[in-house]
Amino acid sequence: MFDIGFLELVLVGIIGLIVLGPERLPIAARTIGRWVGRARRMVNQFTQEIDKQMEIEELKAQLKKGGESLDINKDVRQITETVSQALKEAELQSDEFEPLPRKEPDQEFIDPDKLNSEKSGTTATTSALHSDNK
Repeated sequence: MFDIGFLELVLVGIIGLIVLGPERLPIAARTIGRWVGRARRMVNQFTQEIDKQMEIEELKAQLKKGGESLDINKDVRQITETVSQALKEAELQSDEFEPLPRKEPDQEFIDPDKLNSEKSGTTATTSALHSDNK
């Protein structure tokens, strides 16, 4: 920061010793050290804030540049086309498969293949139970 050499510091120390005396020199040195420390911290905080503001401005400029290049209408058109294609495919597939009628609207869908396999399995087990009981 400042270009102060060792001889200059010794000269300032000797003058301070003569002017302040040996009793008050350590207290004055501590006070000056605290002030210098506070000044350095303030300078560091100031430079950090300036750096942050510069970074923020750069990010704002990049976002503005990126925002100008976006075409929202194009994205909306692509989304609508994708949704309409998915709906068309769903309509085509719904013609191929027809749901089974249900007794109640809230009843779960039961796969007819599973239902048939369970019925045949239960009849086999019940017939086996009846033959064991005889």
